[in-house]
Amino acid sequence: MTAAARRSVATAIEAARVGGRGVLVGYLPVGFPDLATSVDAAVALVENGVDAIELGLPYSDPVMDGPAIQRATQAALAGGFRVRDVFAAVEGVRARVDAPVLVMTYWNPVLQYGVDRFADALRDAGGAGLITPDITPDSADEWIAVSERTGLDRVFLAAPTSSDERVRATVAASRGFVYAVSTMGITGARADVDAAARRLVARLREAGAANACVGIGISTPAHVAKVLEYADGAIVGSALVTALAEGGVERLARLASELARGTR
Repeated sequence: MTAAARRSVATAIEAARVGGRGVLVGYLPVGFPDLATSVDAAVALVENGVDAIELGLPYSDPVMDGPAIQRATQAALAGGFRVRDVFAAVEGVRARVDAPVLVMTYWNPVLQYGVDRFADALRDAGGAGLITPDITPDSADEWIAVSERTGLDRVFLAAPTSSDERVRATVAASRGFVYAVSTMGITGARADVDAAARRLVARLREAGAANACVGIGISTPAHVAKVLEYADGAIVGSALVTALAEGGVERLARLASELARGTR
């Protein structure tokens, strides 16, 4: 697959906006429960209404992930996951569905692999870009330069506690969308999505963000609908991973279809 086959997240968001709705972004870890099934699962998300995919790169120290995602990524590592598998997964998904595929990864595996080498492989596989939860724009000069060269999206995170200066820097450095963290702490489905997300998105808009998607704690169609009242996208992770773990691709597909109703 070549760079021409890539599809950007901004394109998907704009297409949804024209249709009068927001986007649903679904997260799954690569290699869980195995590599082939993780590709099938990502494809099933798109076939059941998910607009964009986040493929998580399993990492041995997932400090920002909740228990469902930690269990899945540890199982993937135990099953023999290697960094190169993420490129095979991206290419496998993009060969079957026309949706942007981002990779969500802690920064250390990218450094160990080589930033240029990683970016080139992701671009060539048809990937849209990276979500990097543990680096900030002021520490990402190398990634910003490489993503400029390769044309990859770079999605940085903003939190309710981010200073105005940090919000402005995050908006300026991001491409594709800004990831608005709805609550502080680790990922995981919650009964209520933190109201601080609404104010955070407003601050991102004030700073010039064209696209803002909200993640962490979103697990129901009602959550999705509520978030899309003020944001461009809703990101679901732990609920999808749990569905895959407990009921395989079939249950995952059902949940995706239910969540997608919230975008309408």
